[in-house]
Amino acid sequence: MTAAVQTRPFFIPSIAPGVALTAACAALAGFAAHNAPALANYQMILSIALGALIGNLVTLPASAAAGVAFSLRYVLRFSIVLLGLQITWQQAASVGVEGVAIIVVGVLATFVVAIALGRLLRVSPGLSVLIGVGTAICGASAVLAAKAAVRGDDEDAAYAVACVTLFGTIAIFLYPAIGGALDLSARHYGLWSGASIHEVAQVIAAAFQRGPEALEIGTVAKLTRVAMMAPLIILLGEFGWRFGLAARGNGARPPFPWFLVGFLVMMGVASILSLAPGDGTAFGALFSAARGQLPAIKTATTFLLSMAMVAMGLHTNMRHVLREGLAPLALGLLVSLFIGAFSLSATLFLT
Repeated sequence: MTAAVQTRPFFIPSIAPGVALTAACAALAGFAAHNAPALANYQMILSIALGALIGNLVTLPASAAAGVAFSLRYVLRFSIVLLGLQITWQQAASVGVEGVAIIVVGVLATFVVAIALGRLLRVSPGLSVLIGVGTAICGASAVLAAKAAVRGDDEDAAYAVACVTLFGTIAIFLYPAIGGALDLSARHYGLWSGASIHEVAQVIAAAFQRGPEALEIGTVAKLTRVAMMAPLIILLGEFGWRFGLAARGNGARPPFPWFLVGFLVMMGVASILSLAPGDGTAFGALFSAARGQLPAIKTATTFLLSMAMVAMGLHTNMRHVLREGLAPLALGLLVSLFIGAFSLSATLFLT
């Protein structure tokens, strides 16, 4: 207890510079999005672009590192939990059995394709695994979990994170354009985005541009992929050594995504509020008051998500991508194209 009390005062000062940086950039992106009509739907894109510009052109002081990491990890997860208040179970059901099947098959097929293409391109098995898992499931989080499971190399992990972040970021710009050109419905666009874009934050940024329904379905679809991380990584750690993909007998376990539980709980709260009566009773007045707070929470959630986008942009390091040459970069591109094309085709023909 004494140790906790002694160390706690140093925690907030250590993250303050980086958190202030991400908050300032998020506020700037929000100001631009709310005051320039042409940028009205691009707050997330502006945030990540601003972070990437700063991160690759300016050397940030070491004092900002902890706060930027805090924004990318904890602010993002907390904002995802709050995002659950914008989605009810009734809306989540719109993903459907077909949508879940597309997601599950897409994840497994993408991983297999990544290993096969990695061998053709002569990319090391360890790096192929990390790029495959990061593309198939959830970007940097899956890469780090897979690295622990297969005892991967730190440089391979850094490259895989940079690679999936790069192509996921490109998807934020390309998907809305492709969705518009194909005249995809909000449901199809959201399912496609959630089933194929790499990071949770990137899915939110892409889906955000096509309205609330696309955002709802995209988020649920993406978190379905996140839920697949635990079983796939455990199997990789237990049996990957048989195929030369992991050290024998490692059996590492990935961290449980508790933010997913929080998201589901908040969805339950939103569902109850949507069904609760709005009559003049004390019970109805209580729920009406709670529903009245949802717009303010939505605004706060958008700002927190923007902070996480800035942090993601700051972590997009092009030097890691360029250092390893073209073969792993080509692998990341081809695997990204595969999951995008597979998910789009399956979404259009099966839902």
